[in-house]
Amino acid sequence: MAALYGVHLKRLREQRGWTQRELAARVYVSPGRIAQLECALGARPTWELTKAIDLAVGADGLLMDLWPHVYRESFPDWAQRFMELAAKAVVIRTYMAQAVPGLLQTEAYARALLRVGRTLTSAEMLEERVALRMARQQRLLGPDAPTLQVVLDEAVLVRPVGGARTMREQLTRLRRASDRHTIQVLPFASGEHAMMGVSLTILTLPDGCEVAYTEGSDQGQLYEEPDEVVTFVRAYDQLRADSLPRGLSAAMIADAVEGYDRGGSERRALARKQLQQPGGGRLRGGGGRIPRHRSGA
Repeated sequence: MAALYGVHLKRLREQRGWTQRELAARVYVSPGRIAQLECALGARPTWELTKAIDLAVGADGLLMDLWPHVYRESFPDWAQRFMELAAKAVVIRTYMAQAVPGLLQTEAYARALLRVGRTLTSAEMLEERVALRMARQQRLLGPDAPTLQVVLDEAVLVRPVGGARTMREQLTRLRRASDRHTIQVLPFASGEHAMMGVSLTILTLPDGCEVAYTEGSDQGQLYEEPDEVVTFVRAYDQLRADSLPRGLSAAMIADAVEGYDRGGSERRALARKQLQQPGGGRLRGGGGRIPRHRSGA
C-alpha cells in the first residue's frame, strides 16, 4: 500500500509539472521526504502531511483515502481506525495507566517502549514506528492543535523506562508540557477505579461526535456507539476528580525529576509510602505535606 501511495503521488506531481523539490516547498518538507514517499522508503507519511500533499496536487481525497491502509504494514489492525480519528480530533482526553502518552514522549522513551512491543518484527519497523510517533507530535504545534487533557497514573512517574537518563529527560519534558496542557496525576492512594489495567482515550471530532478507545499491552478496542461512549466519559471524569489538581500534579512531576537528578530512589519510595498512608499526604522537598485532593474539589 505504501508503494501504491507513492505511485499515485508521483503521477499527480508529474501531472502538475512539478519536481520533487517544488512539491516539497509547497508542503514544507525536504525534497528527500517526497522521494522517500514516492519510493515507499523511510517513515510512512503522517496524516497532516498527507492532507497537505493531497490538497497541493489536487488528489481530491485519493491520498487521504489510502493513508489508513498504508499504516497497516507497520501497526496492528486494531490501531488503524483509532489513529485515523485521532489525527482529526479537536479534543483528546486520555488516561494512561503505565506510560506517558505518545504525543508527549521523548524519542528515547518512545524507542524504549516500542522496542518491547509484541507486534514488532524487525529493527526497521522499530525505527519506523519511532519516526511516526515523533512526527505525530507536530500536530500539537500547529494552528489546529487539539486540546489535550491527560490523567497519568502515578505508576507512570515511578516505573523506570529506558534507564535513569531517559526518565529524567522524559519527566522534564512532561513537567514543561504541564504548563501548556492539562496534566493531572492519579495517586496510588486513590485506590481502585473503573479503568484499572487499561488506558483510555476519548476523542472529540470536529462534528462534535465522541469516540472512546481502550488499549492494553497487545490489543485495543474502539467504541463509537453513543451509549457505550458515555460510560467511558463518566469513568474519565471520575478519574480526573480523583486526581491531584494541576498545580499539585506539576509539583509531583517536578519531584520525580528531582529524584532522578539525585538518583533519589529512596526518596521516591518514601513519597510513595507517604501517599499510601491514611490521609494520602505526600512529601515535598521541604518535608511539608500536601493533602490528598478529594473527588469533586
